Amino acid sequence: MKKAVTAKTSSATKTEGASPSRMIDGRIKELGDWRGEMLGRIRGLIKQADPDVVEEWKWRGVPVWEHDGIICTGETYKAVVKLTFAKGAALDDPAGLFNSSLEGNVRRAIDIREGEKINEKALKALIRAGVELNASKKKPAKKRST
Repeated sequence: MKKAVTAKTSSATKTEGASPSRMIDGRIKELGDWRGEMLGRIRGLIKQADPDVVEEWKWRGVPVWEHDGIICTGETYKAVVKLTFAKGAALDDPAGLFNSSLEGNVRRAIDIREGEKINEKALKALIRAGVELNASKKKPAKKRST
């Protein structure tokens, strides 16, 4: 099993008082190679696709993008940057971006290797579809009895 790259002693991954966005900034800088550049690029595309996205930092160092629930995570490994869609199995992927975690009933992932190009239009469409799916599953607010 592959292990996510985390630096336990780096100042970029210390959680004391830092916002999730700053933690993600730190991870991108800390990687210092193509993976950091790719994670930064993906992050920008996510924000373009959904300007209201909320950035979180979970599971001891995993960037997470949410809107009415988790849209996707951005994990970094030695050979890939993995973008895992929490409900990817329920999303249409006409461009065929999903290339990992295809056997499950819920998640789907995109493994991006060094030098690979991203279909930006298709990725933004997947992000928007994830947001729409989350919104459709959102539980309505409970009405207060008076």
